[in-house]
Amino acid sequence: MKHLSLTALPAIALAMAGFLTACQNTPTPNSSTTTVQPSVFKPESATAPHPEQKPKELLTAWGDKRVDEYYWLNERENPAVTAYLEAENRYADSVLAPVKGMREKLYEELKSRIKEDDQSVPYFKNGYWYVLRFEKGKEYPIYTRRKGDMNAAEEVLVDVNALAAGKEYCQFGGFQVSRDNQLLAYSVDYSGRNLFKVYFKNLTTGKDLPDSFDIGGAFVWANDNKTILYDTKDKTTLRNDKIWRHVIGTPQKSDVLMYHEKDETQYAYLGKSKSEQYFFVNSAYTQTVEVQYLDANNPTGNFQTIRPREKDFFYDAEHWNDKFLIRTNWDAKNFRLMEAPASAPQRENWKDVLPHRADVLLDGFTVFKDHLVTAEHKGGLSQVHVIRWADKADHYIEVGEPTYACFVDNNPEFDTKTLRYGFSSLKTPATVVDYNMDTKAKEIKKVAPVLGGFDSNNYQTEYVWATARDGVKVPISLVYKKGTPKNGSAPCHLTGYGSYGSSYDPFFNRDKVSLLDRGFVVAIAHIRGGMEMGYQWYEDGKMMKKMNTFNDFIDCSDFLVKEKYTSADRLFAEGRSAGGLLMGAVTNMRPDLYKGIITGVPFVDVLTTMSDPSIPLTTGEYTEWGNPAIQAEYEYMKTYSPYDNMKKGNYPNMLVLTSFADSQVQYFEPAKYVARLRDLKTDKNVLLFKTNMSGSHGGASGRFKRLEERALEYAWMMGLLGMDGEEMKQ
Repeated sequence: MKHLSLTALPAIALAMAGFLTACQNTPTPNSSTTTVQPSVFKPESATAPHPEQKPKELLTAWGDKRVDEYYWLNERENPAVTAYLEAENRYADSVLAPVKGMREKLYEELKSRIKEDDQSVPYFKNGYWYVLRFEKGKEYPIYTRRKGDMNAAEEVLVDVNALAAGKEYCQFGGFQVSRDNQLLAYSVDYSGRNLFKVYFKNLTTGKDLPDSFDIGGAFVWANDNKTILYDTKDKTTLRNDKIWRHVIGTPQKSDVLMYHEKDETQYAYLGKSKSEQYFFVNSAYTQTVEVQYLDANNPTGNFQTIRPREKDFFYDAEHWNDKFLIRTNWDAKNFRLMEAPASAPQRENWKDVLPHRADVLLDGFTVFKDHLVTAEHKGGLSQVHVIRWADKADHYIEVGEPTYACFVDNNPEFDTKTLRYGFSSLKTPATVVDYNMDTKAKEIKKVAPVLGGFDSNNYQTEYVWATARDGVKVPISLVYKKGTPKNGSAPCHLTGYGSYGSSYDPFFNRDKVSLLDRGFVVAIAHIRGGMEMGYQWYEDGKMMKKMNTFNDFIDCSDFLVKEKYTSADRLFAEGRSAGGLLMGAVTNMRPDLYKGIITGVPFVDVLTTMSDPSIPLTTGEYTEWGNPAIQAEYEYMKTYSPYDNMKKGNYPNMLVLTSFADSQVQYFEPAKYVARLRDLKTDKNVLLFKTNMSGSHGGASGRFKRLEERALEYAWMMGLLGMDGEEMKQ
């Protein structure tokens, strides 16, 4: 589980039965005739850990009895649990010993592509230029500003390296400067569980303020330059449920509760309009949203509702002039944009600005004085649409690659004709462009540097379509080095997600150059459950249609083998979080189709987790996966839940990764999964389980530390192919 994303319309999904047994008997795809070198690993050379079985009968629902022999592994404070995780880490290190040198070389190679003293493109806001920069050898960024122009003296706002000193984990949550530019608020999480604390600094004196307290993650200044609104989380479920008001210099115990979201399926998201005139609270999860608003000049006032919540009615709002602009699914599955007077924003006053389009998904929008800019998806690809307010003249920004990602970047200024957008593809590093919305002139401000002689002209991208078993066309983005043979002999790294309506756009990944240069094809399957092809694409991959997600990924894999981009004995699949659920499902359904599976922080025990409302994020996800208290939904989830569908037999090579502190997918899900796999697998393939004892849902927090994890994954794949790390490097 568990991926929160308002912009992607967080949702909750899963689906269908019957195929599991049938698909186990699907014939093995044709392999290429070239010989795969034997794996360098000898898992039998060390003894794999086997935790004690302590069978526990789980809540019996609908006459169905489930027994979990490893349920006890959820006892976080139990020393035996820690001992088991550490034993798995030692076993993994032992099995990986033959590629220790390769891991070290890959780490240095990955690191060598980074321009260590890099910085972001400056952006202008409220009289200051803001820049994020890195210094050579340091893990974390430094946030700075300069007054008036870039020749002014640099003022360091936050040096995250200083915050991280002596800490195993440090996640910077962001910063906000008061409108008078005098006070700074910033947040940090040291736990890895998305538990942030906010701190304050006087930017005139440079002194830290005594105000400091726990928050959920969001904090926004009022326009009086002394009041800040912030959210907090439920201590058990970690659900953002309360919004508070704090006045600088007063004790936190005097803070005022301004909003309490009591519906356990909803989350309270705090934000502020681009105009700085309004606070917004989106009480939301999946497609049910209610928006509250408050004049930011009157922080002691009461929040007002734009439109009361209604099941499956989604909307969000932005302020422009004397109006609210409202993106909504009201009679518009792919969303439309409407407007209403800020003084009377009730639904009866909503009027169309952009009508619904059946073939275009409206992802979001940004307002300027003279222009409206929308982010959209059409035909599986992202687009940026520019519209002039005065006469509604419009155009799309041209990109020019077959598969790509194009997005609206940071645009805090309102009265400007310049749009900053970003562009990337599987072969093109992130490119920041300033775009004149009237003349269409482009100024490239920065192309993310990739050191080590990288040249995008050496690589080829493609956008192809696989036909799923129900006849639906599923897009695949892929890239490979020019000259890579298309005869089935190339290894392939295929990723997917397909949940929460989150579109998996084909961004450049600097690390994957190490795979491309060794002959790998790198691919993304844009499977149902995301929204690349519109909102229906999401609905067709959630709840009682979730099986489409897994079938799509398998059918995309079969397509890549059939079209000879790779072969089954060279095909690797990877997914994280809900993508880890995807990996667990396809592993059960088609274990013959993959050389290896990498599954990160995997949500694999769907029924048990969704039956426990005390686990973080569960209650908000009933409309994604289902509610086990409803018999049909319980029975459907059981047809695909990876932990419930494992059985004796052969499994592919598997690398399972987690973090002990992860609050989104608890460590015990993959721990139980691996323990049960060890009991059931009858093959001699490699099964490794690594727990980051100080990381979070995203792994390690430092920019270099993350590369150690990537080097491990790549060395594991190459070791299984019998490669020495340099072999096949083109």
